[in-house]
Amino acid sequence: MSDKENTPESVPPRRPIRSFVLRTGRTTVGQARALESLGPQYLVPYSPQPADLAALFGREAPTVLEIGFGMGEATAHIAGLMPGKNFLCCEVHTPGVGALLKRIGELGLTNIRVVQHDAVEVLDHMLAPGALAGVHIFFPDPWHKARHNKRRLVQPHFIAKLLPRLASGGYIHCATDWEPYAQQMLEVLSAEPALENTAAGFAERPAYRPLTKFENRGLRLGHGVWDVVFRKR
Repeated sequence: MSDKENTPESVPPRRPIRSFVLRTGRTTVGQARALESLGPQYLVPYSPQPADLAALFGREAPTVLEIGFGMGEATAHIAGLMPGKNFLCCEVHTPGVGALLKRIGELGLTNIRVVQHDAVEVLDHMLAPGALAGVHIFFPDPWHKARHNKRRLVQPHFIAKLLPRLASGGYIHCATDWEPYAQQMLEVLSAEPALENTAAGFAERPAYRPLTKFENRGLRLGHGVWDVVFRKR
């Protein structure tokens, strides 16, 4: 092996944590209209500086961060159930952002703001210490193949990033339909001394998290779904 091959410059850099996987998708007419009409009110541009959450939402209220909301079905449902909380929601895919904005308009929701950006960078730069009352991570990409497990979002180094932004008493709620990932979530969160499990192992699905049509279909086929809920001491 040559000297050049041994130099630090030749070592591939560690893959950064990302909260998303790039996918293709077509934006519908309704989603495009929602982006145009409601985007200026509910979309928050990414900034490398801490955001003034009270200014963004127009009020002081506990803020929940949602990482990767898909098409926004559960997000809109939960925000409607909890009008006293603010929901800062991250998603990179335009069809999903448009779908959530459309739901916001249909339901008249005012307590949601959307950042169309990688949630890890939002966490790193836009959120001040103790800013969050809760974090929702519902059905993140499971990275089924063993060689890809390191790409999963819920890992010790990600939780280390998240914890300083979580207020004392704040919670982390994860859900997945892939049992090996559920076990990993439980192990990672259990290993963090600053967190305590709200259940003896996996949690019952909290009443506020709805069953989506995809989840219902999976349950009919005999697939399991696991919830993990931990609270910061």
